[in-house]
Amino acid sequence: MSSGKVHVEHCKGVNGLDKVILREIRRCSAEVYLYGGQVTSWKNAHGEELLFVSSKASFRPPRAIRGGIPICFPQLKSTGSLEQYGFARNRIWSIDLDPPPSPSDISHKAFVDLILTHSEEDMKIWPHRYDCRLRVALGPTGDLMLTSRIRNTNTDGKSFTFRFAYQTYFFVTDISEVRVEGLETLDYLDNLKNGERFTEQEDAITFESEVDKVYLSTPTKIAILDHERKRTFELRKDGLPDAVVWNPWDKKAKSMADFGDNEYMHMLCVEAACVEEPITLKPGEEWKGRQEISAVPSSYCSEQLDPLRLLLRG
Repeated sequence: MSSGKVHVEHCKGVNGLDKVILREIRRCSAEVYLYGGQVTSWKNAHGEELLFVSSKASFRPPRAIRGGIPICFPQLKSTGSLEQYGFARNRIWSIDLDPPPSPSDISHKAFVDLILTHSEEDMKIWPHRYDCRLRVALGPTGDLMLTSRIRNTNTDGKSFTFRFAYQTYFFVTDISEVRVEGLETLDYLDNLKNGERFTEQEDAITFESEVDKVYLSTPTKIAILDHERKRTFELRKDGLPDAVVWNPWDKKAKSMADFGDNEYMHMLCVEAACVEEPITLKPGEEWKGRQEISAVPSSYCSEQLDPLRLLLRG
C-alpha cells in the first residue's frame, strides 16, 4: 500500500516512544506522541514544518517535550499546588477504543482518538476521577483540529475545578517580522509584571522583547502573520475564552536547558486557553474545548491587512 493511502500509522518515534502519524491525500501530515498526547509535527502539502520543536527537546519521560502542542491540564503555571502546567503533558495517553461520535469530523479519515484517565498515583496529588479525551484530526486541506472532552467521573459526589490550554508553538521565520491580530483593545494579564491587568493599546502585537501575556475574553479567531514567509496562521477556537501569547526572548532562552539560545527567533506560542475563570464540573458533567489551526498565504493582504481584519471581525 502506498504511503499516500495510509491515513493513520502507528509507529515508534524518538527514544522508542509510541507515536501516530496522520496523513492526508495532499501530503499534509501531523505526528502525535502518546506521551503527553502531544502533537509534535504539522506539515503542509510542501512538506514545510509549521510547528516549532526545540532541537534540545527532551523526549525522555517524565520531562515534557519542548514544542509542538502540549496539553496543559488541570493547572496552568502556578495557579494550584501541582507541577507547572499540570500533569497531562507528562503522562502516557492511550488510544481511545470507544470515542464519542463526532459528526462534524465525519469526512476526515486522518484522525486519532486518545484518552487519559486518573491513576492511583495521580489521585495522591489531585484526588479526582476523570476522563480526558483528545481527538487530533487532519482535514483534507491540511487544517489541524484538536478537540478535548473532560468528564468528571468522581463517585464521591465531588465537583472539581481545572484550567486548560493548548500550548501551541508556531514555527516562524523571524519573530521580529511577526504580528498577531485579533487581540487589539482587549484586557490582558502581564505575567512579567506579577499578573497585573492592562488594556492592549497597539493595533497589532509585535515582538522586540520577552512577552508573556494572557489576553482575556478573546474572539474565536486570531491571526499570526509571518511576513518573512508571507504566511498567515489562523487559529479558531471554541470553549477556550482566553489566549496566552509567549516568547522567551534571548535572556530567558539561555536559561532554559531544553531550548536553544537563539531559537526564540523562530517560535511563538499562541495558546487557546481557559485561564482567568477556571472550569468546574459536577460528577457526570463534561466540558468540551476545541482548536483548529490553518496556514494560508498572506501575500493577498494589503499593508493594512484589510481582508484579514474583515475576516476576523466578521
